[in-house]
Amino acid sequence: MVKEEILKRAAEAVLRHDEALAKEVAARALAEGLDPVEVITEGFCAGIAEVGELFGRGDVFLPDLMLSSQAMTSGIEILKAALPQGHEQKKGTVVIGTVEGDIHDVGKGIVVSLLRANGFEVYDLGRDVPTHVFIEKALEVNADIIGTSALLTTTMSAQKTLEEELSKMGLKGRFKTMVGGAPVTQRWADKIGADAYAENAIEAVEKASQLVSAREGRAAV
Repeated sequence: MVKEEILKRAAEAVLRHDEALAKEVAARALAEGLDPVEVITEGFCAGIAEVGELFGRGDVFLPDLMLSSQAMTSGIEILKAALPQGHEQKKGTVVIGTVEGDIHDVGKGIVVSLLRANGFEVYDLGRDVPTHVFIEKALEVNADIIGTSALLTTTMSAQKTLEEELSKMGLKGRFKTMVGGAPVTQRWADKIGADAYAENAIEAVEKASQLVSAREGRAAV
């Protein structure tokens, strides 16, 4: 019953956005000899998934989501530090940022935390990022996905510019693209030729996983 209790309390720490409890639960999990990966996925990630569902229904708000994400990250960092080198299999590499002219990055920060918690290597370029910087970084780290966030209708065009530049450079097939942000929609993603659209952080992880799986599937053929 110890494992079940710890997994439950890990999820509770995230739901209550209790950073101290998250650290305490992570430390106890290690002391009890539990598998850190199992505690991450079935405890902390289960908790943030529930918070995401509550957020989607309007039962909790953005500050709650941010605090829950911070609590989750604090617990996960303790568990990750205990993993043997090379134990954690990387799902994929993501370059992400808020587009040029846009300084909003709260939602993007949550996406970054969740992607990292789910095994992605993430390069967060911050906010007000020019198109060429996204491409240069993706080439440098051999990224699987370039993710862009636009929180203003006036900056959404930068997402279209990225698609156009990738096509001009012959890189459209090399990198998958994912778009998000308050004014962004699936219709916009389809219009500009983005590979995926995510409405929220939970969906961003799901879409990123799907994009990487699809790339691996084609590579194996």
